[in-house]
Amino acid sequence: MAIRIGELPPDLIGKLTAEYGCGPVKFSGADEALYERHLLFDSVTDIEASDARDRFEAIARSVRDVLSQRWIRTEQTYERENPKRVYYLSIEFLLGRLLANNTQNLLLDPVAEQLIKEKNLDRLSLLEQEPDAGLGNGGLGRLAACFLDSMAAMQLPAMGYGLRYEYGMFKQSIQKGWQQERPDNWLRRPDPWEVARPHETVELQLNCSLEVRGGALHPIENRPSILIGFPFDRPIVGYGGKTINTLRLWAAAAPDEFHFQEFSHGDFVRAVAGKLGAESITRVLYPDDSTSFGQGLRFVQEYFLVACSLADIVRRFRRDNPDWSALPEKVAIQLNDTHPAMAVAELMRILLDQAKLGWDEAWDLTRRTLAYTNHTLLPEALEKWPVEWFAMLIPRNLEIVFEINRRLLDEVRARFAGDNDRIARISLIEESPTKHVRMANLAIVGSHSTNGVAEIHSQLLRTTTVKDLAEMFPERFNNKTNGVTPRRWLLLANPALARTITDAIGEDWITDLTQLSRLKPLAADGAFRDNYRQAIRQTKVRFADWIKSKFGVTVDPDSIFDSQVKRIHEYKRQLLNALRIVVLYNRLRENPNAQIRPRTFFFAGKAAPAYHLAKLIIKLINSVADTIDNDPVIKGRIRILFIPEYDVSLAERLIPASDVSNQISTAGYEASGTSNMKFMMNGALTIGTRDGATIEMAQEAGEENFFLFGLTAQQVADSRSWYNPHWHYDNEPDTRAALDLIFSNQFSPNEPGVFEPLRDTLLTHGDYFMHLADLKSYLDADRRLVELYADPEEWARKAILNVAGSGKFSSDRTIAEYAKDIWSIEPCPLT
Repeated sequence: MAIRIGELPPDLIGKLTAEYGCGPVKFSGADEALYERHLLFDSVTDIEASDARDRFEAIARSVRDVLSQRWIRTEQTYERENPKRVYYLSIEFLLGRLLANNTQNLLLDPVAEQLIKEKNLDRLSLLEQEPDAGLGNGGLGRLAACFLDSMAAMQLPAMGYGLRYEYGMFKQSIQKGWQQERPDNWLRRPDPWEVARPHETVELQLNCSLEVRGGALHPIENRPSILIGFPFDRPIVGYGGKTINTLRLWAAAAPDEFHFQEFSHGDFVRAVAGKLGAESITRVLYPDDSTSFGQGLRFVQEYFLVACSLADIVRRFRRDNPDWSALPEKVAIQLNDTHPAMAVAELMRILLDQAKLGWDEAWDLTRRTLAYTNHTLLPEALEKWPVEWFAMLIPRNLEIVFEINRRLLDEVRARFAGDNDRIARISLIEESPTKHVRMANLAIVGSHSTNGVAEIHSQLLRTTTVKDLAEMFPERFNNKTNGVTPRRWLLLANPALARTITDAIGEDWITDLTQLSRLKPLAADGAFRDNYRQAIRQTKVRFADWIKSKFGVTVDPDSIFDSQVKRIHEYKRQLLNALRIVVLYNRLRENPNAQIRPRTFFFAGKAAPAYHLAKLIIKLINSVADTIDNDPVIKGRIRILFIPEYDVSLAERLIPASDVSNQISTAGYEASGTSNMKFMMNGALTIGTRDGATIEMAQEAGEENFFLFGLTAQQVADSRSWYNPHWHYDNEPDTRAALDLIFSNQFSPNEPGVFEPLRDTLLTHGDYFMHLADLKSYLDADRRLVELYADPEEWARKAILNVAGSGKFSSDRTIAEYAKDIWSIEPCPLT
């Protein structure tokens, strides 16, 4: 079939205008021709000579062709209906690969599979050509991506705003046990999903200039400058393809200027210094914040995100709404953590200086429009920015912050007369040692809603972290327990289990995860347990095949797959897990004839480049792994694998294959967790502390189907004043033996003393995150877990009950609560 450039095949036009979900779409020659057209005209490539990347781009662009008209119709519907819209501001969006996800959500899998078969393509090779977009690091960014998926699936009028980082956090490799970082240039090749919007740029006024000198970004005070926000849009495909929302990412650019005189005189760098300075703002995700330069760049990134996004939101609002008073009735802005908290002052600036509203009206509109989600209880994660940076970059915003604070403290004094300590804690300005703006306080004061992300987190937020503000504004605080999208984390990631579930209860669970509760009675059904075990075995073999092809490593799919995958941090306690394994290793050394079930312990996660202790924990895990691999008595009975470069794609493979999920944070420190939900949804049994959403998960599935251990959050808080880790070292033989092995260089014979900082952490400096306090309890829970695994029928029964109890933890449920309780928005189906 001949296709003219710019013309879509007729039957594809039919697919564009059809309501997906009316049955499988049939393959046709038009789909084949569309794929070949992209190969020929986009890549200018001989079809026979094309490589895997060329073929990936051609298929991805063919899928984008299919969704484009519906993407346009979605936006047209919003413009025509003028509904209230939600705008989700997040510094991270950890999207993962989009080809398989978008194809699935468009219900085009039959078309894609037939095309792959007809063209004799390697599906795995095609999918591997797409990099994970370097737009996020961990749970915060992945949550934002799940929320966008749910909003589109539920046909809510929504839009995400983030930054288009040229480089992701970093690519991780392991050399001699140590984490090594290298650039994540994920945009090296064209991204077939993004669409540049040069006609919708935003111009920002800064009170200083930025330029690159000596390889670093430097501000030049009192030299006002202009910064350009250049938008790139990505489609967010709702399941069934009925709604396609937009994620808009901002890239920083300088105005079109070139200092020809400087260039012609040989000063080539200064001629483009302004351009380099501007573009550096969105160069990297998470600059190294151990330096003032890295912190300053993060500050500029956050303002850039907020200023560009609010300018765009206001432009959209004003297009159809001439009355500023309608802003909260048409716009809901959700601040994902403190990173976009500058929106409070920036929206006030717009309303005061551009709209010319009075203070009281502007403040009322701002608070009713903005809402804030808190994601952490850790004080160091509650951002505070130097007042001098505000003064240098955005002095008008600082004036507004000061005025907000003046009025706030007047109100505090009126209600709590003479309570100067309370006034100091509530103030938006931390006075010492130097003046800083408390961004969490600003977000709470300047919004109508502050929510935590799990019941225990929301409670601790109100009673501990921001207690004074919660007493000041109790009506603003609420809980929205996190969730994950079942489309990616079960339907896409675990096809074998998804088929087993669908065969048993139908496919309604895909958009209503509460339907999984119908699996509860089937946990007692022997035939269903057999089907479940076969699905899990198939998934483990699939993972073993992948890791063999990817890393050349052989794993035993009949061993217990025991996983802990998350950002490396002391409070997440990968170190506690490592201590558990050292204890098990030492027991086998002392009793080599002990009969145990083979176990494979999986770790994955990145440590921040400047977080030296976290990097040392990675070193310990790999050193223990090497020692075990080289011990003929232990080899094959215990195996440790630290898989580098943890990302969404790796999680999609490892989580469904795991038998055991470790959720072992110090109680009271994990806000919610979302990997815990993904593991549960895929049938892994949880060994964990009573922390974050794990508490609610155990309530849903039954604590008897979890392996809970350790101190509670209240016990952790109550024992702070007297806890002594030396007691555990002196009185618990397993604990003492494990630590002695580590500090005797058993795992570091060629690097003696390398793990001494761990001695300081665990013993000298008081074991702040209470690893030793929970180790014995952890080992007891581990023993119960292994005993249960020896009974396949009972293990399968409990695993099925976990899947059946995971329905609450869909991001669809979370978003429905946000929509009803915070945003007050309704679905807006295409018309």
